[in-house]
Amino acid sequence: MNSLWKFQDWGLVEYGDAWDRQRQLWNEVKDSKYATEERKSKINYLVFCEHPHVYTLGKSGHDENLLIPENFLNKIGAKYFHIDRGGDITYHGPGQIVGYPIIDLEVFGLGVKSYIHSIEETIIRFLDGYGIKARRLEGATGVWLDPDTPKARKICAIGVKVSRWITMHGFAFNVNTDLNYFSYINPCGFQDKGVTSMSKELGKPLDFEEVKQGLATEFEKVFGHKLER
Repeated sequence: MNSLWKFQDWGLVEYGDAWDRQRQLWNEVKDSKYATEERKSKINYLVFCEHPHVYTLGKSGHDENLLIPENFLNKIGAKYFHIDRGGDITYHGPGQIVGYPIIDLEVFGLGVKSYIHSIEETIIRFLDGYGIKARRLEGATGVWLDPDTPKARKICAIGVKVSRWITMHGFAFNVNTDLNYFSYINPCGFQDKGVTSMSKELGKPLDFEEVKQGLATEFEKVFGHKLER
């Protein structure tokens, strides 16, 4: 069986449009998974994009973690979506890499827990290359700095959906993100932990395109599949 992992950079795209495009790619992966023996090539995707200001609430989330009335969203130029991933509320916006790995976990030899662990590992290794020491926080998905301390702050949130062993949604990695938008929510449902970004930790903005390319390369290393770019 041949596995083809395609990389796509959608740039800045409205959240609703990206959700529709994700579903289209998910169907492509599903169709290739169940294709006849003559069509052995299995298609998978890794998508990077940015979204205009938006808050998304996972299926197990709580509306009260949005700390502002919905009519205030217009004043800050943001939208709000209830979506079908796991996890609670999070924010997406410019300067943040939103990643959508749409892959057949069976092709990659992964279960759901090991898949999430692999995303975390990719981010942790990538940040280490910039001198940022990140780790996991027991009992919470995502990538954190200074976990298990009063300074605990999240730099990458993860929320996924898996159906027929094919993934959707993914991660939100703060690079040059405007962190002020997180003040309007309890990020991922936490009231006692902060958020951060690469630019905040390093004290300077990052070359966004360079970060995207480097992160895609790290995904290749951790997941063990070459991306078609």
